[in-house]
Amino acid sequence: MKKFFIALSTVALVALPVLALAEDAPVSEMTYILNTFSFLIMGILVMWMAAGFGMLEAGLVRSKNVATICLKNISLFGIAGVLFYLCGYNLMYAGVDGGYIGSFGLWAADDAAALAGDYSAGYSSSSDWFFQMVFCGAACSVVSGCVAERIKIWSFLVFCIVLCGIIYPIQGSWAWGGGWLSEMGFADYAGSTLVHSVGGWAALTGAIILGARKGKYGKGGRVNPMPGSNIPMATLGTFILWMGWYGFNGGSVLALGDAASVVEMGNVIANTNLAACGGMLAAMAMVQVLYKKVDVTMGLNGALAGLVSITAGPQTPSLGAAILIGGVGGVLVVLAVPFFDKLKIDDVVGALSVHLVCGIWGTMAVPFTNAETSFMTQGIGVLSIGAFVIVSSSVVWLVIKYTIGLRCSEEDEYRGLDLAEIGMEAYPDFQTVHLGGMGTAAYVPDAAPAAARVNSPVKQN
Repeated sequence: MKKFFIALSTVALVALPVLALAEDAPVSEMTYILNTFSFLIMGILVMWMAAGFGMLEAGLVRSKNVATICLKNISLFGIAGVLFYLCGYNLMYAGVDGGYIGSFGLWAADDAAALAGDYSAGYSSSSDWFFQMVFCGAACSVVSGCVAERIKIWSFLVFCIVLCGIIYPIQGSWAWGGGWLSEMGFADYAGSTLVHSVGGWAALTGAIILGARKGKYGKGGRVNPMPGSNIPMATLGTFILWMGWYGFNGGSVLALGDAASVVEMGNVIANTNLAACGGMLAAMAMVQVLYKKVDVTMGLNGALAGLVSITAGPQTPSLGAAILIGGVGGVLVVLAVPFFDKLKIDDVVGALSVHLVCGIWGTMAVPFTNAETSFMTQGIGVLSIGAFVIVSSSVVWLVIKYTIGLRCSEEDEYRGLDLAEIGMEAYPDFQTVHLGGMGTAAYVPDAAPAAARVNSPVKQN
């Protein structure tokens, strides 16, 4: 027996180095596989956020505009995919080299090295393209809800083409493409500024140039509420966005092939979740204190505010700090909504308060938990990207306004864009009966007697 163990040990001593050598090649290949898998799965989660944006906006617009908002959300995602292929990716990542812009040209996958056994790239090029593309679509979604209910659908989609193909990738190249902000040390882990505030700035300029919905603001600073059509749908959209955000932030680790990356991803996702919790609870408490009642939509936007706030730096805070960062976002969103109303900037879904205000806050909060960043550099990033998006998007909005037109007619806005723009309704089993006053209508089943439909006391803005 003793001779057997000696022989076995000898074999092991000889075999172990051989096994170790044999494992060297699969280790790098396995890292390549896991990193690629992370990009694809996390990218799919970010794409799922498109459904969240769609449901949130569909729930917060009026019934007569729901079908239009659904069409806009799926259309803009299609535009993001095509434009990021045609020019967006290369503008953002090809040959930036510390500068201000990449190169124009079609994107093409280059995985020849990996197919030949060289996995030094770290992941497949197509998985990277897909992951970056869905972020572009998210920035565009922010604009959709803000300018809803009065913009022509084709005018909006033309703007999306420019935003996805030119504006978003150029500013993105400054930080994520190795551009001048990256060289300065600007930090935006998953896009509080590069995605969310970019969408917010574009939405702000659009809302100002477009103008408010008819009847939204009255004399003496009065704000007329225009309730959304479906609070359960808006709540579902928020849950979908919350879930998709795990891919948004978690996938931004950009790796899954080693223990350090896995640990970082776990921390990022935990902080992302708790920031949303902090934002939601803070918003609910704040609105209770200010208005003596809890507003469902403020709770929903509070959760989203927390998510946007943590996105710039979810890898470094402690769990408690993540709750505080999200909580401040929740307070800010409650204060920002009436602030924009005082300025008579009509934001249908609260996108400016959530994505712009909290995107800025989240970016500026990074140095509190990340000693490698500075408030000065973060501020330069926020201001420079804001200025670029304000100027470029304003030019695009104005060109659209004075060429094909930006806003629908007053009659079309009154009827609803579902019938005016696409010729169908989201809720065809209900008939719209105008009772007088811009945007006021009753929704009663078609099966109800005619007298009941005409005299129905049910009103929906």
